[in-house]
Amino acid sequence: TATLVRDNRPVLTAVHLPLTGETYTALAGAGAHLDGHPLHVSRTTDLALGLVATSQARPDEDEKVVRRIGSSITAMLLDALVVRTSVPATLHLLNVAAGRIDAFWQFAGARADLLPGALLVAEAGGRISDAEGRPWTPQSESFLATAPGVHSDAVATLSR
Repeated sequence: TATLVRDNRPVLTAVHLPLTGETYTALAGAGAHLDGHPLHVSRTTDLALGLVATSQARPDEDEKVVRRIGSSITAMLLDALVVRTSVPATLHLLNVAAGRIDAFWQFAGARADLLPGALLVAEAGGRISDAEGRPWTPQSESFLATAPGVHSDAVATLSR
């Protein structure tokens, strides 16, 4: 993964997956691509039909954050069709950009992991915010990347 950041915002990224040979790229204002083919986020408009994902907490994560992650997974289990939990975040975000997952959220952890995915999802037509729906920055305490049709429902679920 390589990402150029200007003024705290990702502007160019490339993510190569050696095992599959796939390369994801995005340039601010020029779209997101997988091996040169345009990427588009999912058209899902109903979170109840959505596939969503999150990353687990680091082993040394603050207990308050761990509990927030746990309650968010429970909330999503009630509102979404399928919930995945694994690491790294970048792989989930590639899937959001490619339309294979409808939403990804995270409450803590590797901010650098989020930068390439944030650009890829945004350039593929997705929404990037914090879990409360406010604009996301690398200093935000949470992160949410979604297909536009499920963003408001995801924010409502994560805000409970």
